[in-house]
Amino acid sequence: MKIFSATQIRELDACTIAHEPIASIDLMERAASAFVHWFLEKFDDRDIPVVIFCGPGNNGGDGLAVARMLLYEFYNVQVFCCEISKNQSADYLENLSKIPDYSNLSVLPLAEGAEVPPLPPQAILIDALLGTGISRPIEGFWADFIQKLNQFSGTKISIDLPSGLIADATTTGTTFCADYTFSFEMPKLAFLLPENASRVGEWSYASIGLDSNFIVQTASPYHYLTLADVKPFLQSRTKFAHKGQFGHALLIAGSQGMMGAALLSGRAVLRSGAGLLTIHAPACGYVILQTGLPEAMVSSDRHHFNFSELPDLEKYTAIGVGCGLGQKDFTVRGMDELLTNIGSKPLVLDADALNIIAAQSWQSRIPAGSILTPHPKEFSRLFGDAPDDFARLDLLQKSAQQYKIYIIRKGANTAIALPGGQVWFNSTGNPGMATGGSGDVLTGILTSLLAQGYPAEHACKLGVFLHGMAGDLAAESLGHEALLASDIVDQLGKAFQGLKKA
Repeated sequence: MKIFSATQIRELDACTIAHEPIASIDLMERAASAFVHWFLEKFDDRDIPVVIFCGPGNNGGDGLAVARMLLYEFYNVQVFCCEISKNQSADYLENLSKIPDYSNLSVLPLAEGAEVPPLPPQAILIDALLGTGISRPIEGFWADFIQKLNQFSGTKISIDLPSGLIADATTTGTTFCADYTFSFEMPKLAFLLPENASRVGEWSYASIGLDSNFIVQTASPYHYLTLADVKPFLQSRTKFAHKGQFGHALLIAGSQGMMGAALLSGRAVLRSGAGLLTIHAPACGYVILQTGLPEAMVSSDRHHFNFSELPDLEKYTAIGVGCGLGQKDFTVRGMDELLTNIGSKPLVLDADALNIIAAQSWQSRIPAGSILTPHPKEFSRLFGDAPDDFARLDLLQKSAQQYKIYIIRKGANTAIALPGGQVWFNSTGNPGMATGGSGDVLTGILTSLLAQGYPAEHACKLGVFLHGMAGDLAAESLGHEALLASDIVDQLGKAFQGLKKA
């Protein structure tokens, strides 16, 4: 799913109006109807009062249409029309005229200088003040007004995006801080970046039937990764298939006190479908690995406690390196040997492999087409930092392009940067996955998919999606606090089945 800029979204609206054809007021009606459908499922108690603050533009027009529809659904609705500007949009005025005269719906004006009206503590406050048209920070009275609304202790909801939030750039001014945001057609780029988490809250979106040809033909570097995007990648198995057809993966992982990382990653390799797995680990891990993962073969390093040398790489179809590796001097020499001799074999680099590359300034030695899986701090060590999340996103894109690699920057809505400049934000996963070993599991999944012959781009998208989907399945029964990395591995089978059945 593409993610458009604010300008592209306005062009998409205009194209839909021109070519469907449909009047803009009727398109607004669709948007309001989509919001109300979501609202009815989320908040079905008609005894809770609803208070809507509308601005004079089209976002305020959405709010007025929502007020009318909620009234017809027997909610107790009150509207405040805030005179932020003297310019009132035509659709705002038309929706204002549609408020039935005979109803008990209260519509009151609020001019600059007015106090925030007293709100019932149990009310639902809906923000429809300002939409995607805003391009500069809110200042003065209305900035203070929004700050006072933010102090409301009840549920706060924004229509399309929180007022004051810039959809596709860093927001520096006052912003309405929503508990829920409901957007139209597609999420906004701002929703996917950590700096806006407290402003956007829990977000949802729904299609309102905007022009599909425009969406297909209009380019965007940003995408939201959904099940529909990854399901076509999943390879099927024939009746007479054998293990030799599904690749031989090599993991270089583990060190004294960190063999659990090798076990977790190894289990993920096998649960993701690789035909064979060898784990190259220091000698101290031999018994642990043979006992804990009997399905895997073990190659022992001559060093007892740490990785120091390469095995023969000839027979392996993909290699994953870094989980629990450590950064001893001889491990650095082992990484040097790997980067010298890897050739064109598919490679996943994680954890201490990335830290060693950063410490040695070996970024230019990373083989083109490799997959890197840094968390935010590892990414900063490798490629530098930036002042805000939008600048970090730009750095992520440029780094993948410069080195011709795939970078999976882990976190909520994990971002996959492709060598061609595209970035895909993942739609699966949950906060319970913020636990030790979760990244080791992802490395195993990716290495397994590469070993089976998946192209790197497909392996990144499918692997990240499955990883998050397995985490979501685990969270359904365990919640977030109790979730372990091994629980993610345990749910990989159901995740694969879910993809096949969808």
